[in-house]
Amino acid sequence: MNRTAFFLLACHVGLCLAAPLVAQEQPTRPPITGIAHVRIYSTDLRKSTDFYSRMLGLPARSGGCTGMTRPCFILSDRQQVLLSEAPAAPPPNLLFEIALATPDIGRMRTYLLAHNVAVGPLARDINSVAYFSLHDPEGNSIAFVQLHPLTGSKAPAGKLSTRMLHAGFIVRDRAAEDRFYRDLLGFRLYWHGGFKDAGDDWWEIQVPDGTDWIEYMLNIPAKADAKERGVQNHFSLGVEKIQSAASQLHQNGVEKLDGPEIGRDGKWSIDVYDPDGTRVEVMEFTPAKDPCCHPYTADHPKP
Repeated sequence: MNRTAFFLLACHVGLCLAAPLVAQEQPTRPPITGIAHVRIYSTDLRKSTDFYSRMLGLPARSGGCTGMTRPCFILSDRQQVLLSEAPAAPPPNLLFEIALATPDIGRMRTYLLAHNVAVGPLARDINSVAYFSLHDPEGNSIAFVQLHPLTGSKAPAGKLSTRMLHAGFIVRDRAAEDRFYRDLLGFRLYWHGGFKDAGDDWWEIQVPDGTDWIEYMLNIPAKADAKERGVQNHFSLGVEKIQSAASQLHQNGVEKLDGPEIGRDGKWSIDVYDPDGTRVEVMEFTPAKDPCCHPYTADHPKP
């Protein structure tokens, strides 16, 4: 007797109480391939535009910008730095938004909703780039965008960098953030370390389908002043040779550089600051020596 006949017979004799339930398939997470843009608050757009365009060598654009604000500074057809005018009472974090790229924005939103994450509506900007926004467990503004190559958006040759490597922000509760970024979104550990070998002051996690990363800045006092918050809430541009980058920054009019120096992560880097004190870290792609504290556990980015 086949299974269907057996089931019908069982129902006939009163043993069939209900048809078997079919489990509803849970949506799966689409790829997250990298950082699409960071949005920076500025209290003086003229001064900030001069810094990012002239001093960092990233010419300002009004066309080809993702989002609804101007200007933007295009690193490549898939990565940008955006400026927004700060409100009258600027927020504690001037690194206002980090946007992550996915090839399937609708499925990403469905996936997050299925896991009870509050997300904004799906929308399109003036360049037809689809996006939605949310806040992570500590209130940081995160966007997801479905990027397509932006026609004519490549910046001219001679710019300081063509690649954003990471963005970092102050984190109070690493476990809560890990549940969101690592457990739910699939980010993976890249490196972690501290000022002391046994400490953890920096926790770096890469996107699941690329080599860009976000960096938790840990152990920062709750009453940190604006200067300290500007140091911690930052983003990073990749360069192949730090000494060449330092020379170009000086030629562009940057008088004060923090570095070059090899950090605890084993990489050469320089720190510069925009007019509002937001740190821009200029960093080589690969380490020059072994890092302190812990080895790297994922691939390094490439130019």
